[in-house]
Amino acid sequence: MVQRQVPKPAEVFELMRFKKPQLDLRKRRLEAALTIEDLRAIAKRRTPRAAFDYTEGAAEGEISLARARQAFRDVEFHPSILKDVSTVDTGTTVFGGPSALPFGIAPTGFTRLMQTEGEIAGASAAGAAGIPFTLSTLGTTSIEDVQAANPRGRNWFQLYVMKNREVSYALTERAAKAGFDTLFFTVDTPVAGARLRDRRNGFSIPPQLTARTVLDAIPRPWWWYDFLTTPKLEFASLTSTGGTVGDLLDSAMDPSISFADLDVIRGMWPGKLVVKGVQTVADARRLADLGVDGVVLSNHGGRQLDRAPVPFHLLPKVVREVGTDLEVAVDTGIMNGADIVASIALGARFTLVGRAYLYGLMAGGRAGVDRMIQILTEQIVRTMKLLEVASLEELTPAHVTQLRRLVPARG
Repeated sequence: MVQRQVPKPAEVFELMRFKKPQLDLRKRRLEAALTIEDLRAIAKRRTPRAAFDYTEGAAEGEISLARARQAFRDVEFHPSILKDVSTVDTGTTVFGGPSALPFGIAPTGFTRLMQTEGEIAGASAAGAAGIPFTLSTLGTTSIEDVQAANPRGRNWFQLYVMKNREVSYALTERAAKAGFDTLFFTVDTPVAGARLRDRRNGFSIPPQLTARTVLDAIPRPWWWYDFLTTPKLEFASLTSTGGTVGDLLDSAMDPSISFADLDVIRGMWPGKLVVKGVQTVADARRLADLGVDGVVLSNHGGRQLDRAPVPFHLLPKVVREVGTDLEVAVDTGIMNGADIVASIALGARFTLVGRAYLYGLMAGGRAGVDRMIQILTEQIVRTMKLLEVASLEELTPAHVTQLRRLVPARG
């Protein structure tokens, strides 16, 4: 028989600790977010539908994005045993400089429309974490203001080659003058992809007010307050706005972009030149032979060609072909630090996160971006310890198996 006794208050209080209530509502909701999916759920509640769907959506049937995320879910890890992982080193070098973590913030367009702090929040958070920040040609904060927000950190610039080449050349020169150390020459956007959510939502710059827009805004007054009481949207390159996002992209992009344009930009750019949007082994090989510093395997977050190759699936083949000749980075579909660890294990030098960053931004501005970085960092460290590797250099393809759902048909 169990011996019963009257509870002793001292013993009860020793077993129970009452948590001090968090009165700061922003801190409370961000502390409750344990995953990027949690940040996404907060972002969806706090952001008007059209702006949220611009971040969330992809092209046409959104198959490319779904496949990219599924590819990371279909990973099997193979841990080592009996190794000292009391501390792990997450630092790396990429494109000629250091990064405290194996990921940086990807370029995103129209960012201040998602949340008014926009690129300033992203750049300052990246600087504080010791990781690179990438500004998009279609960013809503100037090159110079991003540099001011992250004066001692690494800033990168993503370049679209536009119909008016002089605009692209001027942006290249401004980024170099501001001390940006790496240029992403983007090659997967000759025209805009068919982003159907944006068309259905009437998403445009400036926003178009409809009955549905107004009804959607009622439970989100803070977003409209921020939008209406802060400086109007400005773009790194576009001098005029009006129309849907697709209209703006089509007016700026040029389907005649060629390797000759790459040569021109390489002649102008003093830092590292990286080609973003590579989707075949053959193109990676050609770029390596041309002497670029790196490639980003990317299908533009699934926002351009639907049913495009999955960058994570392409990664091992490209690394085998060109991994000793240039640095290979990867993006699209990353939602967990384990995705990043798997990418590094399969040979990626670096990874980039876009939607995860914007979910954090929409969830809580600069504090939300900090929380996003913290979540991914904790997941990276935990995954490395469970794999029993003490540094990124110890990760190898032997730690990962890519389980395949999509197997090419044999003809």
